[in-house]
Amino acid sequence: MLTEEIRMELYRLQDEKYRDFQSRLIPTIEKGTIIGVRTPQLRAYAKQLAKRADVREFLEELPHTYFDENQLHAFLISQMKEFDSCIGEVCRFLPYVDNWATCDQMSPKIFKKHRQKLLVSIKEWIVSEQVYTVRFAVGMLMEHFLDEDFDVSYPQMVAEILTGEYYVNMMVAWYFATALAKQYDAVLPYIQDRKLAVWTHNKTIQKCVESSRITAEQKAYLKSLKVK
Repeated sequence: MLTEEIRMELYRLQDEKYRDFQSRLIPTIEKGTIIGVRTPQLRAYAKQLAKRADVREFLEELPHTYFDENQLHAFLISQMKEFDSCIGEVCRFLPYVDNWATCDQMSPKIFKKHRQKLLVSIKEWIVSEQVYTVRFAVGMLMEHFLDEDFDVSYPQMVAEILTGEYYVNMMVAWYFATALAKQYDAVLPYIQDRKLAVWTHNKTIQKCVESSRITAEQKAYLKSLKVK
């Protein structure tokens, strides 16, 4: 079976020191489920697998056992060239995403050419009860809708997320910090008017202060808005 072949290859590529390093970065998953394959090697292997006629066998075998298999799955989806097939695979896979790394590294290139169709799915994902589905939705808004396709309704969608989930709130803060770097005047009222939860509000300001894309003057003003 293809899955068994893939698993053997992943173990062949294993780096135990890297596995230990990853386990510290991703505390939400068991260390025993991490094989420890470096990301460039996983991406290269995904490119090889994408050319195989039987790759669907692996994609359909969910849930996977190992973190590295989930990473490989995300990279395979990211390479898909037909939007409707890709979005279908994303929707099928998202319920099985159980960590920030797999969530954040899944970024289909085809989405750039179909932003308005993507937006329909984002609006469904962002109200999901699944942590990493919501995080993925915010990540896609950050990646695809902060430039020429920006609309003031998008940060409002993100600000309306109310949750105690750390990995969602961290992405919300990341979104607003990036939005301030790209759409400062439009997004600043969310900080001035304290429209975010206190932790997310302060984390947004912290990320802005650490950013090279925010001016010194803007940083000084944002620091004055920190909630103590």
